[in-house]
Amino acid sequence: MMIIKSAEFVKSAVNPSHYPPAILPEIAFAGRSNVGKSSLINTLVNRKRLVKTGSTPGRTQLINFFLINDEFSFVDLPGYGYAKVPVSVKKKWGPMVETYLSTRITLKGVVLIMDIRRTPGHEELNFIDWLRHFSIPSILILTKADKLSKTKQAKQHISISNYLSADKDDLILFSAKSRQGKDAVWNAVEEAINAERG
Repeated sequence: MMIIKSAEFVKSAVNPSHYPPAILPEIAFAGRSNVGKSSLINTLVNRKRLVKTGSTPGRTQLINFFLINDEFSFVDLPGYGYAKVPVSVKKKWGPMVETYLSTRITLKGVVLIMDIRRTPGHEELNFIDWLRHFSIPSILILTKADKLSKTKQAKQHISISNYLSADKDDLILFSAKSRQGKDAVWNAVEEAINAERG
């Protein structure tokens, strides 16, 4: 289990000239707006407010870099699929995130976060295909597990894994509230950091 000694915000970026130097391994976090991305990152690093959790979905419109233990970085990508975000912002989102994902040599994997209560949409399917296309390892997480009973959790777990054509064991159930799945997420993250990318 990862022991967090330090976690600090480094900088926000829109394009590669703003990224921090590509030296340390990076794990990026992606997901729809309001899916619990900030809460997941905060829970992993044992901080209440390292990543600001916005009550207004669609707040993160930049790529945010965080240095963890001076050893690796977490990269918070802007949430997608939120209706109230202006079209101009939506248009920028694709190229901004795609540029980061396809050009960042230190990127070791992407954590894709989905709400267990909802069936993923075509955005998630496209995103997973896109990661496969670029041979970027993905870590699939179903958040807000505490909102469902154990029976419903199990049912949704199977239904979502079928929908995504993913192995059920590759979908980690997570709850920021109960911390369910925290160790499993860390194990997957550490594995990705230590793996050699194709």
